[in-house]
Amino acid sequence: MLAAVVAVLTLFLPFGDGGVLIVLSGLAGLALSAAGVWWFLAHRGPVRFLGALLAAGTPVGVMLLYVAGGLWPSALTALALWGVALFCARRALHRPSLGHRARPAARPARPVLLMNPKSGGGKVEKFDLVGKAERLGAKVLLLAPAEPGGAFPDAAELARSAVAGGADLLGVAGGDGTQALVAAVAAEHDLPFLVISAGTRNHFAMDLGLDRADPSRCLDALTDGEELRVDLGDVAGRPFVNTVSFGVYADVVQRPEYRNAKAETALSMMPDLLAAGSGRRLDARADATELPDQQALLVSNNPYNSPDPFGGGKRPRLDGGALGVVGIRVDGAAQAADLAVRGAQSAGLNVLTARRVEVGSASTELAVAVDGEALTLPAPVVCTLRPRALRVLVPRDRPGTLPAAPPLSWRRVVALAFGPRRGRTSHD
Repeated sequence: MLAAVVAVLTLFLPFGDGGVLIVLSGLAGLALSAAGVWWFLAHRGPVRFLGALLAAGTPVGVMLLYVAGGLWPSALTALALWGVALFCARRALHRPSLGHRARPAARPARPVLLMNPKSGGGKVEKFDLVGKAERLGAKVLLLAPAEPGGAFPDAAELARSAVAGGADLLGVAGGDGTQALVAAVAAEHDLPFLVISAGTRNHFAMDLGLDRADPSRCLDALTDGEELRVDLGDVAGRPFVNTVSFGVYADVVQRPEYRNAKAETALSMMPDLLAAGSGRRLDARADATELPDQQALLVSNNPYNSPDPFGGGKRPRLDGGALGVVGIRVDGAAQAADLAVRGAQSAGLNVLTARRVEVGSASTELAVAVDGEALTLPAPVVCTLRPRALRVLVPRDRPGTLPAAPPLSWRRVVALAFGPRRGRTSHD
């Protein structure tokens, strides 16, 4: 609270009205940059070029204004103090998570691991995952075509065959989509499941606290592991461990060229998907809450700590029993600016949790991205959650178990600073 107050005083005491100029020009710059980003994404040709100039040039212009007016020391000091205030506020609000309580786990006798040699740019070979797993007593099945140009084997079917053959643990070294398919088989037979972070992004592994830089460390769970109970998502009968995306992102990943040219494909499609009135809109219901005319919708297996529709956040827990829901509707540059300035308070952004989410549209089918995999499902599409359905075997030593930053609430910060001290005695 002290850092926040001093940040405000730093703006106004030395420069008087200059503090107003710093605040207003900063907010205006943020709004103009967001408007530029919108024009860049939603248009082609000269308008896209002008949008790029506005998005990149506005911050530079604001900085030059501060320098020319002699306001930059005050602005820089206030920004640093505000950063201190945010850091301290999050630390004050942090509470140790009650989720992810681990229990001791016995060493599996017949573990079976499925590994995709192509996943993550060849991490299976790079980290010698097959050799290390076999030295630890695991049987390894490669998710690779039997002959060049052939079809990839069905991961779920391989997992079911392994269970029929007596496997007492299933694991996957591959992307999150493959992880989810095998995890569903493990949950069906109440077997422990091992996550090996050999995919590209490894969101599930990250939220479990696993080492994403060295996937071979995940194999330590086979000899020194503990068990977590986590939730498993379901979308129209298909499992997911991270997110289900509808709308703009899902439409983009449907394109075959997306895998090899993500940025180019997205930029070429965005004008048609975002232009007012021309893009496909979604109508969703999250429990009893209606979300009409959404351009993009993200449903996650437990909510993320920040409303980031591109998955840049982190889930504080995976056993909370609730879906995270983020809906976005932006129809023009003005609404993009409002979203940039007001964030979660903007009318264009809906952030909530739910037990059941139903998504529909005017068409009979919906493009869906399930853990990054492109699918087309009959509308409406229903997302639910199976609480604590999955037993996950993890190493005891996990480098990523630091708690995620909690949502920031200044009302709670004030209450902590000035409210009654509960649980204290005169001896404290």
